[in-house]
Amino acid sequence: MLLGALVDAGVPFGVLTETASALNVGARLEMRKVSRGGLAAIKVDVLTEGSEKQGPGVRGQGSEYEHGHEHGDHTHGDHTHGDHTHDEHAHEPGAAHHRHEHAPHRSLSTILSIIQAATLSEQVKQRSSRAFKLLGEAEAAIHSIPVEQVHFHEVGAVDTIVDIVCAAAGCEALGVDRWLSSPLNVGSGTVKCQHGTLPVPAPATLALLGDAPVYAAGPQMERVTPTGAAVLRMLDVAYGPLPAMRVKAHGYGAGGHDTPGEPNLLRLIVGEAEDEAAVTEPIAVIETVIDDSTPQLLAYVSELLLEAGAWDVYRAAVQMKKGRTGVQLTVLSSPELAPALRELLLRETTTIGLRWRLENKMALAREFAEVETAWGKVRIKIARWSADSVANASPEYEDCRRIAREHAVPLKLVMQEAMRAYAEVARKVEGR
Repeated sequence: MLLGALVDAGVPFGVLTETASALNVGARLEMRKVSRGGLAAIKVDVLTEGSEKQGPGVRGQGSEYEHGHEHGDHTHGDHTHGDHTHDEHAHEPGAAHHRHEHAPHRSLSTILSIIQAATLSEQVKQRSSRAFKLLGEAEAAIHSIPVEQVHFHEVGAVDTIVDIVCAAAGCEALGVDRWLSSPLNVGSGTVKCQHGTLPVPAPATLALLGDAPVYAAGPQMERVTPTGAAVLRMLDVAYGPLPAMRVKAHGYGAGGHDTPGEPNLLRLIVGEAEDEAAVTEPIAVIETVIDDSTPQLLAYVSELLLEAGAWDVYRAAVQMKKGRTGVQLTVLSSPELAPALRELLLRETTTIGLRWRLENKMALAREFAEVETAWGKVRIKIARWSADSVANASPEYEDCRRIAREHAVPLKLVMQEAMRAYAEVARKVEGR
């Protein structure tokens, strides 16, 4: 589905076919236009040697490469938004499918060797290799065995190798800087795989998704599979609402079957940030209110949070129920650090609960300039609306603090002198 969406959004199909050929695993790609829920989309199939396609989206008897492709998840990316799904574990009940029961079992090292031997860019090799390493690590953890003892069954089949590597190549060709996704509809029910009947999401999917926001809606079916989850991790996808951007292209990739009630499609939106100087990124906000702790403890915990990578920590007095005065502790961080910081809060403070959410953070482009004062050099932090428009400028506090202490000068005078020096330099630059 991701390959179809990439092609529909403008990636030349030749990029994908050349990638499949470079893998030298006896597979080729086929593309066609289909309709899903009345919407036009692109369907991309992986064909192995000796296979024949019989009808739209259904494979003939004896085919060992078809996974069904009948499921869809919801992934959005920015400068791209899209969905990816792949069914290497099971299929929708009643759908025509043929599992890789006779496909060779490949170790992780074998798959990585195939990727490294191919004539591909380093980014494509690194991304696709990472996807398989993540899959291997997830399976190893689930079965409590060393990763090299993991032998990929369905996941190691030719079409899935081609899918992941071609996805990496197509995403590189798209040329985006960041990928964002809405929360993932993982589906519900059960699936049948090499190890028997398992709940949805499959254990490997759950392990790979980590703390990604998920939910279940619609008919019982698998909507995010281990391969899809690995691709999301491969692209370092962040999660949040659709960001402000100017849409440049969009595409729809089709699943193998037309599911009732909702189009079985993956949507990809490609855009540019509305303001080059204003970078929007997801931010995790963690909050808890504490009414039974000392100021010293909260100050200590704030230091630990900052040392652990939090972007900022602040405390505010609040009035709680029964007339009690408490402290609201708020932590700002990257979404990836949220689990560790939540654990730190629960471990180090007296709170027994907290709340957290993902929001959008917008930050102007920043740079530093150095100015000379009567007491030494001070860095000036400059925030820009654009390359030729300054939004704000301020002296670095730590530089001014150091100078004030060393020269026994009031801090406010050092800061004023630094800004005067910066204004003089700015005027000279504007006058040129």
